[in-house]
Amino acid sequence: VLYRLREGGHEAYLVGGAVRDLLVGGHPKDFDVATSATPEEVKALFRNCRLIGRRFRLCHVHFPGGKIIEVATFRRDLSAEEQAAPPGKIPPELLYGTPRDDAFRRDVAINALYYNARTEEVIDYAGGLEDLARKRVRIIGDPAARFAEDAVRIWRVVRYAARLGFDIEEETARAIPVFAPLLGKCSGARLYEELNKELIEKTRPVVDAL
Repeated sequence: VLYRLREGGHEAYLVGGAVRDLLVGGHPKDFDVATSATPEEVKALFRNCRLIGRRFRLCHVHFPGGKIIEVATFRRDLSAEEQAAPPGKIPPELLYGTPRDDAFRRDVAINALYYNARTEEVIDYAGGLEDLARKRVRIIGDPAARFAEDAVRIWRVVRYAARLGFDIEEETARAIPVFAPLLGKCSGARLYEELNKELIEKTRPVVDAL
């Protein structure tokens, strides 16, 4: 997927949890790709591609055996007014950004690492490599602002720390009990999605053993 995107004239990087897990010696469960190609350009390169999503379209490239590689165009942070706009009201091209934009809209620094398969280089915009070396989980940006914007990030911070055996960075940790009550206002569907991620991780060693 990475090489075909590059051959098509686009930037493309392995990104997120797969890069993190490879760097700490783990076994990634999913491989996500971030690219400068628009969803339509990705679909034109892969006959086995399906587009999903309304506000921001994602590309799922399907392979035999049910394996799916998710490909997303580099995104930028939206303003509060843009986030409140109904789907379709913002021109798609205004949702896109640079690799740096894409990195700083992610939740934690250890998930904002980009691997360039051509140069075998890890690109780090947000200090994720230092956090991996220090074995800590740190929210990108101001924790209070990021948790107030989306309290589900609290669950993710705790999950990554527990899964990796990392500490939670001090400022991030102080903000968690302050904003944790906001989780009660999150939609049930989003919390259910996060719970499913936990259950998949809990059962994966058993499935792998079988």
